[in-house]
Amino acid sequence: MEVSGKNIVVTGGANGIGRALCERFASEGAAQVAVVDLDEQNARAVAARIGGMARRVDVSKRAEIESLVSQVEAEAGPIDLFVSNAGIAIEGGAEVGVEAWSQIWGINVMGHVHAAHAVLPSMLERGEGYLLNTCSAAGLLSQIGSAPYSVTKHAAVAFAEWLAITYGDRGIKVSALCPQAVRTNMTAAMENGGVAGGDGMIEPEELAEVALRGLREECFLILPHESVRTYYRRKGEDIDRWLKGMRRLQSKFGAEALEID
Repeated sequence: MEVSGKNIVVTGGANGIGRALCERFASEGAAQVAVVDLDEQNARAVAARIGGMARRVDVSKRAEIESLVSQVEAEAGPIDLFVSNAGIAIEGGAEVGVEAWSQIWGINVMGHVHAAHAVLPSMLERGEGYLLNTCSAAGLLSQIGSAPYSVTKHAAVAFAEWLAITYGDRGIKVSALCPQAVRTNMTAAMENGGVAGGDGMIEPEELAEVALRGLREECFLILPHESVRTYYRRKGEDIDRWLKGMRRLQSKFGAEALEID
């Protein structure tokens, strides 16, 4: 897919990865880029810089996503590419409260579900469309120190896989963007990106370039850190060996075993 001349929606577009994607799409000649975020001030700032539109939306709420899609289609025409990028991170394990689990599930998983529900009907009617879901390398591997992030990102990858299987023969393209550490607000408090930064922290602009290349190639897995492909293969080849390696990695980074009260 070439993004030139396309109508694109990017959730979580006000900062970090989403901002870089919006700016890159605009520089490639996208017809319209909708910058979607709860951070309305920064969303408007990004939209003003690239000549796009800004919308304040809570991606965990289906009605707001449906309204967003209707508004964009009414103002700009059919959506060619929907980038479901919004996400949050919560540390901890089984002791994390139910409300926090519900919050991260609503954003990191249901945000993708609501986006597909809203945008697929018109894409299927036209016989074409593209869904790019930011899933994280944690969705292929794991996230030491955060069960909620690991679990929800695994679910995000699984949903993207299901979409690709179910609609791939009906003109719908699906990609899962799975980076390790990227220099964003989410990683700002982590020294060198924490455990996810073991293979280097990249800038959002670097990720955007890789994402653009992945869209052109229409590959399912888009991996800004190529080492993730090796880790993912090793995990599939010998899960027990991989788990031992992950426990060594956890020990190296000083993560303490979680205790259930």
